[in-house]
Amino acid sequence: MALDQVKKIITEIKNGSISPIYFLMGEEAYYIDGITQFIENNLLSEEEKGFNQIVLYGRDVSIEDIIGHAKRYPMMAERQVVIVKEAQDLSRTIENLLSYAENPQPSTVLVICYKYKKLDARKKLSKVLKQNAVLFESKKLYENQVPDWIRRVMSGKGYTITPKAAQMLTEFLGNDLGKVNNELEKLQLIIKPGEEITPQIVEENIGISKDFNNFELQNAIGVKDVKKAFGIVQYFAQNPKNHPLVMTVALLYNFFSKLLKYHALTDKSLAPKALGVNPYFIKDYQVAARNYPMKKVSSIVSSIREVDMKSKGVGAANLPQGDLLKELLVKIFN
Repeated sequence: MALDQVKKIITEIKNGSISPIYFLMGEEAYYIDGITQFIENNLLSEEEKGFNQIVLYGRDVSIEDIIGHAKRYPMMAERQVVIVKEAQDLSRTIENLLSYAENPQPSTVLVICYKYKKLDARKKLSKVLKQNAVLFESKKLYENQVPDWIRRVMSGKGYTITPKAAQMLTEFLGNDLGKVNNELEKLQLIIKPGEEITPQIVEENIGISKDFNNFELQNAIGVKDVKKAFGIVQYFAQNPKNHPLVMTVALLYNFFSKLLKYHALTDKSLAPKALGVNPYFIKDYQVAARNYPMKKVSSIVSSIREVDMKSKGVGAANLPQGDLLKELLVKIFN
């Protein structure tokens, strides 16, 4: 997992095992920013930074400029740090870094922030960096991995969080770890270490309703609580900007697709791994499986697809979001 790799890189730096090149690439900017910030803040003393730490931006420099800076010797310090931010702007010429990667300056720490892209693993630069540098790929988490990431991050800081609270944050913020972390930092200012973050705390401090959200709608449908489900959909209809139909449809499609997989499992003990679901939530699938036989689930998945198409204007004359969701609930519960 990327979080473990990040911890390993930072621990090695703290222990004095410092690479001459850190090539940080991939879709998830959060980890790239985190490693870069640690290096920026901790490798040199404040006195050394003035002469020996330089930040460049990919759009303003060439690979040759970067190599020129990297080959300089530090002034009155053991090393210098050269950080290249937004290096993805140099993607067309990035392979020109090869000659430097083959023979990096030992007294320079070169940090390349290559966001939202990754090197071609078949080309020589990637192979050389694996040998001579730290080559780190920061992958986007799937949404179903984010609640566990939240739990691990908060645990590392001395907090606990309930599974429902973590799920609420994920539903509201998605898999943008930067956004998620910003909200977690707000919560850390409010509650004391050792306290548990509950749905109530999330609702009061982040503005996510603990009773009217997609997660609660999924639960109401799973247990066949018709009244609660229609109440939540009515709330969504009155607040369409905060509860876009596309998010609700995606979550329900995901839930019923996993319920199909659950039905198909001969050994239900394998469900958490097979479905990619926290074991805490498997009971929701157990209950839903009793309420919705496999044939019914297949029919529901088709209905969800139909509503998704209608929401995009196919076969429907711009029906309001609330009407489409109510229509879907009728099909689910009948």
